[in-house]
Amino acid sequence: MNSLPSRPGLGAHAVTISRVADNQWHAIENDLVVGRGHASRRLDGRIFLSIDTWRDEVFDQLAAAMLADQRAPRYTVVDETDRDLAASWVRAGFATWRRETEYVVRTEFPTAAAPDGVVIATGDQVAKAPLRELDLAIRAEVESTVGWYTMPAEVLPWQGGTMPIDPSKYTVAMQGDRYVGLVRVAMMTRRPRIGLIAVLAAEQRRGIGRALLSQLLAGLHRCGYEAATTEVDETNKAATALFEGLGGRRTGSSLELIHRPGKA
Repeated sequence: MNSLPSRPGLGAHAVTISRVADNQWHAIENDLVVGRGHASRRLDGRIFLSIDTWRDEVFDQLAAAMLADQRAPRYTVVDETDRDLAASWVRAGFATWRRETEYVVRTEFPTAAAPDGVVIATGDQVAKAPLRELDLAIRAEVESTVGWYTMPAEVLPWQGGTMPIDPSKYTVAMQGDRYVGLVRVAMMTRRPRIGLIAVLAAEQRRGIGRALLSQLLAGLHRCGYEAATTEVDETNKAATALFEGLGGRRTGSSLELIHRPGKA
């Protein structure tokens, strides 16, 4: 355990910042924990920080200790309505990197027809090999344009071909023997969560995305789900128009902040 002496807190006792594990810090005052910090490394290699304390001066001390121990850049995520927490991170040198809007979409919605020559498949109709090929093609297109960092946090980055793909989580659009679009849903939360919807650049603006999403929602409705959730980067105008066109309701937004030395 590494301890760093800090300036006195509100009382007579000094606050000491202790690194209690590789990714955890405690702020100790008079043998009591008055704040906690945590660093987590996501699969894309980025380091995200979080701090839990009700005292501003303890937050500042924890943030300084964590930033000194973690390589740059460092990130954090806050609810946009939590202005006090956002202000604390800004005070520590963080700046807004991206904004993500949260939507709730009702599943009871008329199904949009697929364009001529396009077939929508799901479940055991989805084959792993062409799904992997489409996944790689979409990732390459995203990375070469807007960048994979604009994807929702739970959308996994490229892992050198080792990342498993579960076809049961996907609905795909097929044109002939090619997969040209996909939508993925996670069922681990109270409401199904739409994690990714994408169509190859050459096949966009044909209504494939709308057909994929509407048929996915119809399937969820048949399974008894009234709504699904998703997050959309504010710069993704096409996805925003798609979800709002299907009646998506904004329920909140979150800020992803970044700390880079000299670029606060």
